[in-house]
Amino acid sequence: MARVKRGVAAHKRHKRLLKDSEGRKGTKSKLIKPAREALLHALAYATRDRKQRKRQMRALWIIRINAAARQHGMTYGAFVNGLKRADVAVDRKILADLAVRDAGTFGRIVEVAKGA
Repeated sequence: MARVKRGVAAHKRHKRLLKDSEGRKGTKSKLIKPAREALLHALAYATRDRKQRKRQMRALWIIRINAAARQHGMTYGAFVNGLKRADVAVDRKILADLAVRDAGTFGRIVEVAKGA
């Protein structure tokens, strides 16, 4: 049976790793071990931050809705409670967008929430 040397496969794997680590500072873009560590950390941070981005966006929407609701004389909690009682199924993303871009429509939604 012929002897298998693994240099070609390792070289290909290393080149792919270094290509993925382009743009990093210092040895993290030049040497294999630091590049691998940096890549693993980057992937872990990316996974974590995809989940955190969802939380941050929801928090931003709530802040925008609260500010717009207070301009109409309501708190965020009372506004959301009024929407639930009135069976208005509009999510926070759309409400925040209306609060920023279309104040008239948001004002009508606030009146519906006040009525309920």
